[in-house]
Amino acid sequence: MNYLRMVDSVTCLELALEGERLCKAGDCRAGVAFFEAAIQSGTDDLRTLSAIYSQLGNAYFFLGDYIKAMQYHKHDLTLARTMGDRLGEAKASGNLGNTLKVMGRFDEAAVCCKRHLDISKELGDKIGEGRALYNLGNVYHAKGKHIGRLGQQDPGEFPEEVRLCLQTAIGYYEQNLSLMRELQDRAAQGRACGNLGNTHYLLGNFSQAICYHQERLTIAKEFGDKPAERRAHSNLGNAHIFLGEFEVAASHYQRTLQLAQEIGDRAVEAQACYSLGNTFTLLRDYRAAIEYHLKHLRIAQELLDKVGEGRACWSLGNAHTALGDHYTALKYAERHLEISKEIGDQVGQTTAQMNLNDLKQAINCPTSTLSTICLSNESGTDDKNGIRTDHVFSKRVSMECMDLIKMTPDAKTSQARRKKQQGTENVDPSLLPHEATRSPLNESTVNEDDEGSCAAEDDSFFEHLSRFQSKRMDDQRCELGGTKGQNWYSCENNKEKEEFLDFIEGMQNRRMEEQRADPPSFPGLNGPRKTAILRRLNDHNSQVQSPDDKFFEMLARCQSARLEDQRSDMPPSSHQRALTVPDEDFFSLIMRLQSRRLEDQRASPTTLKRN
Repeated sequence: MNYLRMVDSVTCLELALEGERLCKAGDCRAGVAFFEAAIQSGTDDLRTLSAIYSQLGNAYFFLGDYIKAMQYHKHDLTLARTMGDRLGEAKASGNLGNTLKVMGRFDEAAVCCKRHLDISKELGDKIGEGRALYNLGNVYHAKGKHIGRLGQQDPGEFPEEVRLCLQTAIGYYEQNLSLMRELQDRAAQGRACGNLGNTHYLLGNFSQAICYHQERLTIAKEFGDKPAERRAHSNLGNAHIFLGEFEVAASHYQRTLQLAQEIGDRAVEAQACYSLGNTFTLLRDYRAAIEYHLKHLRIAQELLDKVGEGRACWSLGNAHTALGDHYTALKYAERHLEISKEIGDQVGQTTAQMNLNDLKQAINCPTSTLSTICLSNESGTDDKNGIRTDHVFSKRVSMECMDLIKMTPDAKTSQARRKKQQGTENVDPSLLPHEATRSPLNESTVNEDDEGSCAAEDDSFFEHLSRFQSKRMDDQRCELGGTKGQNWYSCENNKEKEEFLDFIEGMQNRRMEEQRADPPSFPGLNGPRKTAILRRLNDHNSQVQSPDDKFFEMLARCQSARLEDQRSDMPPSSHQRALTVPDEDFFSLIMRLQSRRLEDQRASPTTLKRN
């Protein structure tokens, strides 16, 4: 019997070690297969089983299967508590907290990470304490970003709830940074500085964010960590954009592009080109902007990123419009519209359609002949930057008199309102035919007398409609004193109601049974020794220490407050992740900054003085 136990334990341990080796080599899927085989083999060594649970949870986490990762980390936590292993309980709590964080269950994640922190302080484990502080900062940072993303606010303009989460994250990150400086762990200091920079950026503290990102950049260079150096330059560029320092931002983005090319990451290279194109647009260097947007377009097409391709076409159309090359801009606007329809992007379709309408007005060409002109214009040649050199049909519009890059619906609404006001003030109603003043197509030219007569007709119409609706309301009213056969509370209906309630009660009873907690079960703890081991461990726990229920009570309260499992799913979002486009908040920033700069670029119309 002892020999068989030794063979089983060695087999399980060997499988687990091979799984760990494969996971460290980066082949997590093969490693999971060995870990699962180790569990199937089984063992009565509880520490080996705990290590397998932890490794399996981490492997499933990296594979993106967070449900299974959470299950195995829960097994590890329960087993560590059963054994009275405080260090193992701390690590399992931290792993479970990280998994819950990426699942969006932030309150439960915070409870687990705080448990990790408390036990680490109790044991005097400085490294564990630092990790717990770092994880808590990540939980509150992710929670703040999640809530802030729902409102689509700019950095620095978040509501109080979001700011409180981000400030809490900063507190944990600062404690982590102080502890890592005490331990002289430079790599951990770099990670803390990067997260502090990102959090201050979201709070609108851009100067403070730059300080932390500069320190992050210095540490990344010390270790030769090019991906971290690339991220630091990108973050520095974003912060300088918000400060209006576009030239400095462009230099950081250019370094980001160089590092992305050295690393060989084509998607990040495209993101850098996209950021550079928008930055040069802000600098009004439209030819340089076109050059980078064309690079972004080519990489997006290479990576089959339709969303990125649409953004590139949109940006190229705006840049060519700013240069007065409306026909080339029209080509890109039509392509943007096609892509937006293809991917179902309603916002993109609206934007592209508005750009097309503006370009048609600028070209001053009827819609019927527009396609013919575009086909003729295709025969022209492009230079190396993609700019038209054959301007047979092109008409240069003065920059001082042109409305640049009309992007937002607000701008178009205000423009339409101004036109309507001008029309109302300038048009003499006596010069208009009577039919024209009554036409809905000429509402902007109706004078005050016509509006009064229309209002009188509207009043009579609405009075008639109100009387008609009041009659329909009476038909929909239920009577309180009905006959016995019409009474809802009749005996027959009561029987049906009782049967229905009994049916609901039976369903609820079954659901209660499904929600009952099963006794602790540890996969991999097999054989006739399983019952004896569990009994021995339970007896040991009852004699040595009373169970610490505070942690699980806190976790239960968080879980009871979560109603996501009972809610119906939200409709799928129309927003699609673009592989070659940076974060959406930065893209929105560029649009808003450009729209604000439009007013500075507009020239006031010249007025002639009358003698």
